[in-house]
Amino acid sequence: MQLIEAPPRACLDTLDIRTFDAQQSVDLTDRVAGVAGGSRIRSGMVCIFSQHTTMATVIQEPEPLLMTDLAYFVERLAPRGARYRHNDFSVRAVNIREDECPNGHSHCRHLVLGASETVPVVEGRMAQGQWQRLFAVELDADKVRQIDCRKVAVQVLGYRSGPAGTGRGPEASPCVAAVT
Repeated sequence: MQLIEAPPRACLDTLDIRTFDAQQSVDLTDRVAGVAGGSRIRSGMVCIFSQHTTMATVIQEPEPLLMTDLAYFVERLAPRGARYRHNDFSVRAVNIREDECPNGHSHCRHLVLGASETVPVVEGRMAQGQWQRLFAVELDADKVRQIDCRKVAVQVLGYRSGPAGTGRGPEASPCVAAVT
């Protein structure tokens, strides 16, 4: 076990994600790794968080047939053509925009896939497994036509110095601020 005697730090960035169709998976791994590396945090975690209720984040293997299986899985789980109370605009009374589209299926899919993923940061690098990649998964084809880009927050939390007694202390970094 390592003992780190330094104040914890945090770095926050936002990634703009452009999608073109539902079930499109966008590999964010390299961009997230760039944020993690730029934070100079040596030991901690990086969290990605979709700022949309119809775009999920997942950790998955980047194998094309598996990604197709994922799309078929969520379609079976929450079919686009099924009946969703959220889509009944004659009854629904909250959170309705003029350009609202029927997307109850997208919200149900998001409930299963989730909004966030967390990966450990060890010695300044993300410590995901060999085949693990971070993806944003678009779940709403209609939103793609309404929104220019989606937002995924990336937050790196942890410590910049090495273990106690190593002499590697905190260094200045423009995106790192003390957590109080």
